[in-house]
Amino acid sequence: MGEAPTRLRSKPSWLLNKVAARAHRVIGETMAGFDGHAHHFAILAALDEFGPDSQVRIGQRCGIDQSDMNTMLNELTARGHVARTPDPDDRRRNRITLTAAGQRRLEELDTTLTAVQHDILSALSAKERDTLTRLLTRILE
Repeated sequence: MGEAPTRLRSKPSWLLNKVAARAHRVIGETMAGFDGHAHHFAILAALDEFGPDSQVRIGQRCGIDQSDMNTMLNELTARGHVARTPDPDDRRRNRITLTAAGQRRLEELDTTLTAVQHDILSALSAKERDTLTRLLTRILE
């Protein structure tokens, strides 16, 4: 970063992009080491918090493209982490449900991602991390 022009390094948007790229790389490498994917965590977390839902709605909640959702759900289904059943309200649609194995996997991934978050943000104190999270949440909202 030291070689980037000062005017560029002073732009929060540039800094956010650099930090996001680093976080994406580190999380991707870590998750691959655990035979997982960040999207797996997002999907399992959505099912845990909001309950069974359609593939489309889960993808919308998590910001995952539908073509990626299909791939991720196929992987999660094959591993027994989610179940697909016909939606009783619309037989053309599947309802995705978190399984007990999926709940255990969510806990494993959550622990792993929490550790990665600490590593990525190691230059900040716990209080600064909380402040950063609140500020980023405010920007997104």
